[in-house]
Amino acid sequence: MAAHANDFRLPFFVKGDFDGFVGLFIDNLVNLLLITGLCAGVLGMPGEIVFGKILPGTALSVLAGNIFYSWQAHRLARKEGRGDVTALPYGINTVTLLVFFFLIIMPVYFQNRDALGAERAADLAWKVGIVSCFISGFFEGIGAFFGEKIRSITPRAALLSALSGIAITWIALHHTVQFWDKPLIAFIPFAFILVEYFSRAKLPFKIPAGLYALVIGAAIAWAAGAMDAGALRQSTATLSFYVPKIAVFDMFKVDLSLVWPYLSLAIPLGLMSFFATIQNLESAAAAGDRYPAMPSLAMNGVGTIIGAVLGSPFPTTVYIGHPGWKGLGARAGYSVLNGSVVTVLALTGIMGVVKAIVPLEAGYPILLWIGVVITAQAFQTTPREHAPAVALGLLPAIAGWGVSLLRQFIGASQNLGSAQADELIMRHLPALKSIIAFQEGALFTAMFLTAVAVYLIDRDFLKAFFWSLPLIVCSFFGVIHSTAVGVGMAGHLPAGYALFSATILAIYAYNRYAKNEV
Repeated sequence: MAAHANDFRLPFFVKGDFDGFVGLFIDNLVNLLLITGLCAGVLGMPGEIVFGKILPGTALSVLAGNIFYSWQAHRLARKEGRGDVTALPYGINTVTLLVFFFLIIMPVYFQNRDALGAERAADLAWKVGIVSCFISGFFEGIGAFFGEKIRSITPRAALLSALSGIAITWIALHHTVQFWDKPLIAFIPFAFILVEYFSRAKLPFKIPAGLYALVIGAAIAWAAGAMDAGALRQSTATLSFYVPKIAVFDMFKVDLSLVWPYLSLAIPLGLMSFFATIQNLESAAAAGDRYPAMPSLAMNGVGTIIGAVLGSPFPTTVYIGHPGWKGLGARAGYSVLNGSVVTVLALTGIMGVVKAIVPLEAGYPILLWIGVVITAQAFQTTPREHAPAVALGLLPAIAGWGVSLLRQFIGASQNLGSAQADELIMRHLPALKSIIAFQEGALFTAMFLTAVAVYLIDRDFLKAFFWSLPLIVCSFFGVIHSTAVGVGMAGHLPAGYALFSATILAIYAYNRYAKNEV
């Protein structure tokens, strides 16, 4: 039997890899477009930085991770003699992308633009960004040495519910509401995706639903006049070949006093990515693919460091969504295909052409499927009695998504940053003040609250008490419930959590006393 397993070979590419690639690629494509639009459009960074440094560094970081996790899937398949092993999805970290841009790169640019000029300020902002990204990647990877232990002591419901909250909001709902605005373009692709993956019905000519979605969606969009032929012509201007460049020497030119104020963001974001990867590993294990924590976590950090060394100020990470890709029939090939295509787009400038041809609404239904599957998994693969704890863990991410929409609306209409938008919200909508605090650090809050709830359901009050302690510590240092890390940033919340913990401990003591009395 062992010899049979060792001789087993996972096919390099299977039919389901295309659909898995489409969903993963759409997510990475959106992030590449965000990078291009924010850096070149909002800040006006020169093409030498955006197309010559940032995009090539980002692409090679994604490629390195995709190759590793594909190799890891092949290795697991050979070890267990299974043909249904799916590689961990990997790509650009959307949350940290936005945080690094709006809270590190953009502030450095505007603080120095008047003194240095726009071009030199953009170069300085990029350099501060890659140093911060390097530091964040270090803290992503350092968790490899104790990740397995954390994974073993954390209830599965606590790990999966935190992911589910993000999945049902940022992956499913966030994209769903966008294609509901363009039903003529999106609803036929939507039907293909739901029919194949909910009913498992066969489609004509054995063509994957993802390919039908993209081709038919693009055809309808162009036929309806929803696409811009002028934008397609203009997109060809970016076509070229961009050679990746080593940015290590640029890092040494940065005054570390400029980086220091942003470590309170870079370090927690690295740690958050570490915890998110542990949750993703548990999600993959629940779907049948149990990957070792140490190499998976180490590569997560190494990928970000590779990107920073090659000029990318935006971290990469293991994505949530493994069960969804597995449900699509993706195995290991989709990972390499994604990394290869992202690299080609970034090194040649073809990305702009792809965006001009295919409407994103045609690929969004796949992301809806992924989000729904992840959320369902949290309920299906945990004990039935833990379902209320899973539901509790959804709340921080739902609150975060709602607050983000409000911030975007206020920021766009009033031309304000997120901090100013929060002040406006609290001034005119005081009932939402607590929601702003609640959703900060949603990943950690969801995990700790769910763990407390799991052990309360199991009537293990002492473990519930121990899992309530991180809520006190994290809120005291501003890791949760605060927009900035620092002592006392979360107001009275640490004291509130202390009372919460003390109450659980008192009930534990009372129950022990009552049991002894009986």
